[in-house]
Amino acid sequence: MHYSTFYNIMPDGTVKQINPFTGNEVWAVPGRASKPSQNGIGMTEAEHALEGIDLQAVCSFCEKRYFEAPPEKSRWIRSDHEWTEMAALQPEQYFETTAEFRRVANLFEIVTLDYWKKNYGYHPPAHELERMERYIASPIGMKHLADIVAYKLSFSSASHAAELTEAEILRHSEPFFGGCHELIIARRHFRPDAVSGSDLVSSGELSVEEHGYYFQITVESLREIMLRNRYVRYVSVFQNWLRPAGASFDHLHKQLVGLDEWGASITRQVKMLKDDPNVFNEYGANFAAMYNLVFAENDHAIAFVGIGHRFPTIEIFSKSFNTRPYEHSPEELRGVSDLVHACHAASGPGISCNEEWYYSPVDSIVKMPWHVLIKWRINVTAGFEGGTSIFINPMTPVEMRDRMVPRLYALRDAGAVAGIRIAEECHLEPNPLKYYMR
Repeated sequence: MHYSTFYNIMPDGTVKQINPFTGNEVWAVPGRASKPSQNGIGMTEAEHALEGIDLQAVCSFCEKRYFEAPPEKSRWIRSDHEWTEMAALQPEQYFETTAEFRRVANLFEIVTLDYWKKNYGYHPPAHELERMERYIASPIGMKHLADIVAYKLSFSSASHAAELTEAEILRHSEPFFGGCHELIIARRHFRPDAVSGSDLVSSGELSVEEHGYYFQITVESLREIMLRNRYVRYVSVFQNWLRPAGASFDHLHKQLVGLDEWGASITRQVKMLKDDPNVFNEYGANFAAMYNLVFAENDHAIAFVGIGHRFPTIEIFSKSFNTRPYEHSPEELRGVSDLVHACHAASGPGISCNEEWYYSPVDSIVKMPWHVLIKWRINVTAGFEGGTSIFINPMTPVEMRDRMVPRLYALRDAGAVAGIRIAEECHLEPNPLKYYMR
């Protein structure tokens, strides 16, 4: 295996990398991470004191402001360690319980309901339209929809909701019930003991159990989008944490967007798999093991530093035979969740990052392992990159590994992460990803 084609350490320590799956050319120059213009990029900026601020009503995703998001499709509540899903609540019931996680439509869709209707003749399922009918039968529900529509239209050139008829409000509200762009919103904006604006609840600040349900709920929502719309060929799942990563609110949430195509990245990876079904072991896990970039694993997943990314990137791969998130057993799903949670916890809540999911499309005949990338948004692409197509990553892979390992040990000692092997404890068996075996 000619790994040197993709990874070379120069005598001065510069690491030249080409990502085997994207072709991106990246250089990491030693000491670049300490460059003054890098300091603070992608970090939490809100260091202001929180005295006098209601921590449960900071933004439109907070638990005291339920009516500032579209109607709930479902919520998950917790009593001790018992979790219960409550589907299609009426608006009068919103404040009877406290939602640990809520599933709602995205107010500003990327791929709109009109897209599906006009391009494919799609119609939302009858049960979703019946849910809308029940919701508008409530005066509180109708007011909620009118307010949400008015807010949305205030950002466009369309007429304001005050000028709309009831029928027009309902037409604008239909995507909240039958669309294919959803959010999974976590309960808390700040930690209960927060004293400054940097004390946010990130993925790593959730408990192991909470993160497990966060993942489970996201996977269930992915499956439901595919069942709802037969024209969806792939559901993009991602999480933007903090504004440098594209988040509108510094409030933890995942997004799911139904698509009618795979996109260039998945298409390229599927083509590679046709040529070499074991490519994700060869150029992923095995490659990382040979260069000592694997830093954590458990029985169901493995984590290592990725090469050839524009941003410092952690890659977490499921080891399962199953290649779609919703095909994983509860134990496998929890294993992936635990490792992703540990990586977020070690990264820290102040690092702006994107979490991206990749898996086998529903209509693919080749198998791609489910994997999650966590990209630290701590650098800004500049003129050098645009002029050369060589991207400068501020951290070498080894620097990133050496930053993660001691943090993971400390978190494990504190009982904040679950069931992981770290650094030299990792087994590093060849071909640990079993997706290719069936």
